[in-house]
Amino acid sequence: MTAAVLSWSDWLLGWRDRLLANPAFHRFASGFLLTRPIAHRHAREVFDLVAGFVYSQVLAACVQLDLFKKLSHGPQSISALARQFDMSVEAAERLLVAAQSLRLVEKRGLTPAGEQRYGLGMLGAPLVDNEAVTAMVRHHATLYADLADPLALLRGHVRPSLSEYYPYTADEAKAHAAEISPEKVANYSALMSASQPLVAAEILDAFSFAPHRHLLDVGGGEGRFLVSVAERAPHLKLTLFDLPPVAANARARFQNAGITDRAQAVGGNFLAEALPVGADIVSLVRIIHDHDDERAVTILKAIRRVLPTGGTLVLAEPMSGTPGAEAMGDAYFGFYLLAMGRGQARTAEQLTALLRYSGFDNVRLLPTRIPLQVRLLTARAA
Repeated sequence: MTAAVLSWSDWLLGWRDRLLANPAFHRFASGFLLTRPIAHRHAREVFDLVAGFVYSQVLAACVQLDLFKKLSHGPQSISALARQFDMSVEAAERLLVAAQSLRLVEKRGLTPAGEQRYGLGMLGAPLVDNEAVTAMVRHHATLYADLADPLALLRGHVRPSLSEYYPYTADEAKAHAAEISPEKVANYSALMSASQPLVAAEILDAFSFAPHRHLLDVGGGEGRFLVSVAERAPHLKLTLFDLPPVAANARARFQNAGITDRAQAVGGNFLAEALPVGADIVSLVRIIHDHDDERAVTILKAIRRVLPTGGTLVLAEPMSGTPGAEAMGDAYFGFYLLAMGRGQARTAEQLTALLRYSGFDNVRLLPTRIPLQVRLLTARAA
């Protein structure tokens, strides 16, 4: 058998790998003045990977206890927090010390009796009343249970609970949308609604709906995105399309927002039924990454059929390969979508290819303030 010929890059990377795997090199790098900071940083990064689940559980405990809201009114002593937590002072202190190490809380001096007080930390303060993040943290209990045996999940030996959480299963895609019960979509719809405000702000700061007359939001959930759009573009006619039980919730939201004169919610299944006509712009907010390529193309072609030539599609979702957020796109969403049982994180280039295949051109990637949360593609109906 002929040995494979290694390229120079293969040889150099192989040499690097052997060097980094050598315990003697670890000892040298950790002690040498010039390499010590790098070695220590890499050691911390490796340990963060090992301990990441524990860190997330500390955050989960803080969210479940509503700690950030409690501290938003001012620093509190350990004993005062322990009483509110319904746990011992020792247990409360253990949690607070852990949260401090993660910069969720910070020490704020002593009480007159000499007891330590804690206030909000740099990473805890942004979580006060942050419905989007705290809803995801609570939701992660289901995800983490599905990831308890990652190899079984990867090999398809288990049916993850998360796959039951989302309403668009393979069988349901073939059925009429009205057959999907309100109970089945309630938790899913609430989670999507909670996470919309941050995403909506990113989209609206990056793209103006002002030049358009009628927006169709496909898979628009309970309508929070369209309510946000309505505030920025008061002239715009708005149509939402989602499962009938979800569309019913959207109608109630439109009523509360006072926009029923120009906003309507239509019930249906975008995988099986025709979309409403009449819009000159369509939005897809965190929809395509929930589906495999075949279904993604089904959705995109359905949109192309109802858009006039030259009409605009706005596609917004977290994307694979996002600079500075690679772990979010490829690790987090890669395994989250695996637990869902469908979908995949895609790069902007992969999404562009799907759009062009489905009848769109002039695809543009618009910058957003926080690409980790959402990236934005616009395309024109060819």
